Amino acid sequence: MTIRILLSRSTAERMRGPIAEVMSGRPHELRVAEPTLGHAHGDIDIGFISRDVTGASTKHVVTEPLQAFYESLRASPNLRWVHVHSAGLDRPIFPELQGRGVQVTPSPGANSEPVMQTALAGLLALARQFPALMAAQRENVWIKATELPPLRDLTGQTAVIVGWGNIGQRLGAALRLLGLKVVVVRSSATAMADGMRSVAYEDIHAVLPQANWLILACPLTDRTRALIGARAFDAMPRNAYLVNVARGEVVAQSDLIDALQTGRLAGAYLDVYEHEPLDAGSPLWRMPNVIATPHMAGHSDGNAARVDGIFLANLRSWLDQHAPLAPGA
Repeated sequence: MTIRILLSRSTAERMRGPIAEVMSGRPHELRVAEPTLGHAHGDIDIGFISRDVTGASTKHVVTEPLQAFYESLRASPNLRWVHVHSAGLDRPIFPELQGRGVQVTPSPGANSEPVMQTALAGLLALARQFPALMAAQRENVWIKATELPPLRDLTGQTAVIVGWGNIGQRLGAALRLLGLKVVVVRSSATAMADGMRSVAYEDIHAVLPQANWLILACPLTDRTRALIGARAFDAMPRNAYLVNVARGEVVAQSDLIDALQTGRLAGAYLDVYEHEPLDAGSPLWRMPNVIATPHMAGHSDGNAARVDGIFLANLRSWLDQHAPLAPGA
């Protein structure tokens, strides 16, 4: 039986040799997904959605190249497995495919390091008042240190990290090296091996009064959707900051805007939003205490190789067991 794998043109060119090596002589064909609608393949067994396929698409705005890829997935009744470059599976197409019995696997850990580094950069930029300094630079203004809000030592502050996967754990380790105390919010309150406090998502409000920094690095699930809203911001100290590299829907965005405008929150670094792209009219673009980036925290030139490696490992397992590997924690 010939196994037909759907890929983008550039991914097919890059992966032809490695896929052939994993296939070890098994009959297979690489099918190229055209970036325009109307060229659907109807006999695909496996799909590999690489980063270049997603392109500029978001969950809310799907560009034509990704629509065209979806067209082939939907037209292929024998489709059995789709692998995705992202760590999350919260785009509407994935439950649709799973409802057909198609297994969908993400790429956990592929972008963990750049996301962690970006979150840390956002935290440090807010802590050192970089938004105010960069605004002064654009205006050719020499700002005196005494004209800035007090620059507080990070040592001794508390970071509440929501989500304890690869990103949360790496970020927690970095923050502890900087002298911060770390409190973990995750799926369960299981005791941590190193003595850090851990609470379940539902008990987050018990630890928010300690949070100088609230860092969101969790998946979007029924338990985390709108987890952070007015009640959470009211519970936090007034000089606290938010860092969100999780999903925009984890935060009630209107409550966030209100907390920033009224001073209940000192500032925020945001890479994700309830609706993407963020509307040009959103006040988040113009707030002096907000750093807003366009969902780019996980982008790095090493990601493609890491995702390719995960796909090839899953392909090897699929061939051996007729199923991909479990997506991981």
